[in-house]
Amino acid sequence: MNIKHTLLFALTLLLFSACSEQPKLPILGPREAIEIKNPDGSTSTDTLYKTISAFSFLNQDSTLLTNDTFKDKIYIADFFFTSCSSICPTMHRHMKEIFDQYKDNDQVMFLSHTIDYKYDKPSVLKKYATKLGVDGKQWQFAYGSKDSIYKIAEKDYLVAVIEDSAEKENYVHQGWLVLIDKHKRLRGSYEGTDEKSVAQLKKDIAILLDEKEETK
Repeated sequence: MNIKHTLLFALTLLLFSACSEQPKLPILGPREAIEIKNPDGSTSTDTLYKTISAFSFLNQDSTLLTNDTFKDKIYIADFFFTSCSSICPTMHRHMKEIFDQYKDNDQVMFLSHTIDYKYDKPSVLKKYATKLGVDGKQWQFAYGSKDSIYKIAEKDYLVAVIEDSAEKENYVHQGWLVLIDKHKRLRGSYEGTDEKSVAQLKKDIAILLDEKEETK
């Protein structure tokens, strides 16, 4: 094989590799330092991507809801309240479209946290889910204390939520739909009221489902 043919062959391999490479989503959030114990008893520090902290809430069926509920799943999370008349209806209309698309797909789940800890008890969430046309366990609605819900929103999902009596509906929150992978890492945030952003979320879910497993 002469040099010309060798270069042509190498170029063909390079182009094939580039075309066959799967698109990949970024991992959001800062890397966090953790202490690791070595076999010899010493310790060292490693950094891992930010993950969703352990949580414990009640769902719309008054059943315990924890991280284990979403083990080995990808899921889309958001924050809302049932009496919200501003952005929530649009957010959940878009969420419902995605839910219908992936209904019965056991790799995809949905998690909506209420920020109205005073009114949105599990029974209220159940009525809300039923009205939305959601049944089964694939879309979970979470109820918890103000401290637990607000903390996980801002610290882990990077979503701002505020209780403000000066506001007409007493609560203010961002409309992000947050995409979480099987390792509980943030892979994307999408404006739940924006058609283009939601369309991108739909594409990114498909990409994430095809993504190969990683450990970090």
